[in-house]
Amino acid sequence: MSWPDVMVVDACVRRDGRGGSPTAVTYDDPAATDADRRAVAAAAGTSHAAFLGPGLAPDGGLPVRFFTAIAELSGCGHGTVAAQAVRLTRTALGELNDRQHTGGRTFDTVAIRRPAGIEVWFDQGLVALRHPAPDERAAIVATLGLTADDLHPTDAPRIAAPGAPRMLVPVQDGSALLRVRPHLGRMTAACRRYGLLGCFVYVPPVGDRPGAARMFAPAIGVDEDIANANSTGCLAAHLLDTAGVQTVTIEVEQGDILGRPASTLASARRGPAGITTRVGGLAVVRDGH
Repeated sequence: MSWPDVMVVDACVRRDGRGGSPTAVTYDDPAATDADRRAVAAAAGTSHAAFLGPGLAPDGGLPVRFFTAIAELSGCGHGTVAAQAVRLTRTALGELNDRQHTGGRTFDTVAIRRPAGIEVWFDQGLVALRHPAPDERAAIVATLGLTADDLHPTDAPRIAAPGAPRMLVPVQDGSALLRVRPHLGRMTAACRRYGLLGCFVYVPPVGDRPGAARMFAPAIGVDEDIANANSTGCLAAHLLDTAGVQTVTIEVEQGDILGRPASTLASARRGPAGITTRVGGLAVVRDGH
């Protein structure tokens, strides 16, 4: 089927408006099949596609679904940034406070017009953290093509789940991050064996210096993600947990190796129910395709 109103949004651009992760956004058609939806990202030349509506969820949230070429996702951080940026552009408002329903959860969003684009923040909710089992850790790390010297000397891999779990793997510096050469077939098999979305390899932020990361999710059809906003939120939760503080705010840069520089912001805080996060990014909405 044809989708006449597909927008392409560069989500999580750098502060100067460069780069970002191209994301297709359109209003959903109830007559479409999931196969139709999976085809939209490829047709638009993007890794992900977001489908808005129709109507509202029983709790008043706007339904938004996310698809790659091979799977529906339970959530998508940079896709949420893209979707809410489109929502704001369809109004004359300077700021839109909204509610989004994705993956069985409704959460608050805000989109604000800025000189360089549209700034979007959303509540990621609770992030569950655990240490991977030894065989789980070994299986994923072995797919990255790194040596033991490349791994971070004091930080350790962690499983973080804002819904879909993924492994966070720290490396010691930017050179080690560039040396990652994943064996995608083995990573796909390992992620499916352990029920993981993918692997977020990162250099921790230090002081005011942003962190850097690369995200690999071949099991859902994304060999390397330009920007993975939900994983930035996961990293903020992990850093808060290991530092033993009440709040953490970070910035993580991605996409340089893919020629699409991207940046995501996240904050984490500790509350009665556990660690919750907010994730943000700047988006530039292109013309419809």
